Amino acid sequence: MKPATHPTALRTQQLLDCAGLATRVVEFEQPTRTSAEAAKAIGCTIAEIAKSVVFRNKSGDGAVVVVASGANRVSEAKVAAALGLRLGRANVDFVRAATGYVIGGVAPVGHSGPVTLLLDEDLRQFATIWAAAGTPFSVFPLPPDSLQTLTGAVWANVREDC
Repeated sequence: MKPATHPTALRTQQLLDCAGLATRVVEFEQPTRTSAEAAKAIGCTIAEIAKSVVFRNKSGDGAVVVVASGANRVSEAKVAAALGLRLGRANVDFVRAATGYVIGGVAPVGHSGPVTLLLDEDLRQFATIWAAAGTPFSVFPLPPDSLQTLTGAVWANVREDC
């Protein structure tokens, strides 16, 4: 783990600083694009990873970004019901165009287009969670309540039931 140097990770750091969050974006030599990779690199559980799952907003412009526990599979139906939107799958090109980030590095802030955010209530059980910082090699820690304050998003049950 080392201080961030990638321009996109530094932009995320600037957004966090402007929001008044006392946290630091860090980078790893190995990728942190999946929840398992990130948890291994950080030394935390997969559930403490705040992964970003992107859907296409078929009810309007932009994307829907669900920041979910890395241990959870996200239910498209629950997300659609919680937001009152129709959703569709998002491919690699859509994710990049709608968020400004590549898959595996979608941060919960600093999106390039209109984004609707929703937070997985299961993240609230942890003192600290780790979110992507704009690249597949960068993350930052923060308390779940700070994530809500930062994003203005609401908490919802988005976990796919078995």
